[in-house]
Amino acid sequence: MILSAGEIRALHERHAPSPEAFDLVYTHSEIVWGIAEQLLRTAGRGADPELVRVGCMLHDIGVYLLYTPSGAFDREGYVRHGVLGHALLAEEGLPEEVRRFCSRHTGVGLSAEDVRSQGLPIPVDDYTAESVEEELVMYADKFHSKTDPPVFVSPGTYSESVARFGRDKRERFAELRRRFGDPDPAPLMAVHGHGLV
Repeated sequence: MILSAGEIRALHERHAPSPEAFDLVYTHSEIVWGIAEQLLRTAGRGADPELVRVGCMLHDIGVYLLYTPSGAFDREGYVRHGVLGHALLAEEGLPEEVRRFCSRHTGVGLSAEDVRSQGLPIPVDDYTAESVEEELVMYADKFHSKTDPPVFVSPGTYSESVARFGRDKRERFAELRRRFGDPDPAPLMAVHGHGLV
């Protein structure tokens, strides 16, 4: 089931708790899709571009569920946004191959052991990208952050950041870089005006 751009936007609009939340998450999703488009052209052989587009545009929809009714944002529970998005898309009747983009994009993948050892507030399970489409979405997502203000993230910066979760995570990111290459953020930076860290 491939959703149109209009259907995806309508999903975001229906679940966003405020125009500001919509702008943050939807713009980030568009940027991740722009990055993934670059990667598809250079190293995405065998990937379904339409499935990657849908995955990019919906991977963070669970972030909307972290806003409280008063508009506050649950930063402490951020790691939950993937499983929340997976459940939200299930309620929307979307197939598992689309829902998995939500639960499989955090970091460079979360194993059941990661969930246990870090005491993460999500069900103990493996949340690792398996298909090339899932890997592309997860990888493209590493190069843009919804911080305040939002920024593009260089490969070196992300590599240093992910290292705090273990050498294996840094090695996984390095392997993804070898497979997919580094995106060029300059065209997207020019469009969106976000800086680079």
